Amino acid sequence: MVRLPNVRWAAMRRISAALQEVAEPGGPPIATRIACLPRMSKAVARGDYTGVSAGHLALLAGAAAYVVSPVDLLPEALVGVIGLADDAVVLAWLATALAADTEQFLAWEKRRRDTIKGERLS
Repeated sequence: MVRLPNVRWAAMRRISAALQEVAEPGGPPIATRIACLPRMSKAVARGDYTGVSAGHLALLAGAAAYVVSPVDLLPEALVGVIGLADDAVVLAWLATALAADTEQFLAWEKRRRDTIKGERLS
């Protein structure tokens, strides 16, 4: 029997590998992207950042929960390899969306910091 924590860690490793595949070369590292997620969520909740909606963040969280969850729409035990398809589709969307969203958010944060620094110099 597979222990649940091992399954979760395996899913997190898959998400990390998928993010590395879709991230732009020379872009922010995975750790930076993951670390910015709480800041992005807070900025969206405050209404400071409008690059993504609260609904989109909820979809990201739901997709991440689905990938790490032991419950599947198409269980591998019943339908074999086809059961991996739902996980693969969700994982591909999640990785692509996270790569794009974090790239845009980190650029927004940098522009905001640069603007605030510019105002202090004046």
